[in-house]
Amino acid sequence: MKASRLRRGMNLWPPFLFAGIRVVELSDDYRYARVRLRMRPWNRNYVGTHFGGSLFAMTDPFWMLLLLHHLKRDHVVWDKAGEIEFVKPGRGTVHAEFRLTDEHLAEVRSLAEDGGKALVWFTADVVDAAGEVVARTRKQVYARRKKSLDGGALRAV
Repeated sequence: MKASRLRRGMNLWPPFLFAGIRVVELSDDYRYARVRLRMRPWNRNYVGTHFGGSLFAMTDPFWMLLLLHHLKRDHVVWDKAGEIEFVKPGRGTVHAEFRLTDEHLAEVRSLAEDGGKALVWFTADVVDAAGEVVARTRKQVYARRKKSLDGGALRAV
C-alpha cells in the first residue's frame, strides 16, 4: 500500500480521529513517520493536560507498521509490549517521530534468522512545541520468519 494512502486512512481511523491524533508524515519508503496531537477539550485530562492514553496511543502502532513494511510477507510482526514514562505535563501541540534505520532492520533480521524470534525494543519521545520531552515511550516488537510448508523457515531468494 502506498504510504500516502495509509497515512490518510490512519487519520480517519476512529481511535486516532476522535483522539485528535494526526499522522503528519509517513515517508514513501516507510522509514520515517511524524505524528501530532493537538490539545482539545476531548483529549485533556482532569487537570487540563494531555490525557496519557492519547499520548501513548499516538505512538502505539508505528514501530510495528514501519517494520512490517520492510520485512514483507515472509515475517510475522506483532507488538509485544509497551511502556510510557510521563516526564512533564503535556500542553498544547505535541509530536512524536519514528525513524527506522538499517541497523534496526539488520538486528531484527539477524535475530529472526533460521526461524528464531526477534524481540526488539524501539523508543520514541513525545515532545512539545519547545522540543522538551513530555513522555518517553518504548515498544517491544516481535518478529520471526514465517514457516514454509515443510516446517522450515522461509529463505530470502
